[in-house]
Amino acid sequence: MNYPFSIYTNNLKGKIVAFQGEHGAYSEIAATKFFPDSNLVPMKLFQDIFDALRTNSIDCAVVPIENSIEGSVNEIYDLLLDTEKKITGEIFLKINHCLITLPTNRTITRVFSHPQALAQCRNYIKKRNLDSVAAYDTAGSVRLIKEKKILDAAAIASKNAAAFYNMKIIDENIEDRKNNYTRFLVLSDQETSPTKNDRTSMIFGLKHTPGSLFSAILEFNNSKINLTKIESRPTKERPWEYNFYVDLEGHIVEDNVKKTVNKIEKKCIFLKVLGSYRRGTIN
Repeated sequence: MNYPFSIYTNNLKGKIVAFQGEHGAYSEIAATKFFPDSNLVPMKLFQDIFDALRTNSIDCAVVPIENSIEGSVNEIYDLLLDTEKKITGEIFLKINHCLITLPTNRTITRVFSHPQALAQCRNYIKKRNLDSVAAYDTAGSVRLIKEKKILDAAAIASKNAAAFYNMKIIDENIEDRKNNYTRFLVLSDQETSPTKNDRTSMIFGLKHTPGSLFSAILEFNNSKINLTKIESRPTKERPWEYNFYVDLEGHIVEDNVKKTVNKIEKKCIFLKVLGSYRRGTIN
């Protein structure tokens, strides 16, 4: 199923959309689902993507925010704090990992991949008695093995990565848990309109006093607004003080959501709405 961005904003056909990793990365697969007709550009680091968004050298970006097995991508939460771009879309992607090698008869002793992918296949790796080697990207691991002609190693990545680099798949669906999904966010400066199936993401900081978080959360309860996620991250300014990232059901332009956020803002040191967007679907 595609998620055409033009459903609730301007058509971005032909626009430049960045993703982290190499061609064949899961982020590219997610970006293709949402932007089937756009120019997809790989970037090595998440910081590179946010720098490109800041300078407007790209139009949009697709970045992972959390995995259903291994949890949040903390770096993205930290980068969202400073960007002026908004979250304008959401994608859920089913993750099916493959073990990929060069065509060889050599015994495989090592496996390369992104740390999250390695963690998602931990039992499989242990069963095969392989040594894990962390890399910056799943598809990048496939590229590394091919370019360096590493005959005793395999990569954990997608079928797309194997096809793109013309490599051999020796095993499929090797993730330890089959309900393995990654949630991706779309970042841009486009405006979104309510669809009656929306999510709003925000971040706020509170005074380091007893009951401050409870008081903020109570406002959501009083307004009957459902929170779908709350995540704390260190402020990095003062030890043991945190910012709170919240996802809630509804769009920021809706009266109930807007009034509730305004009430909470009065209790906060700061509050930033990261964006309102149509909720993704899990296929």
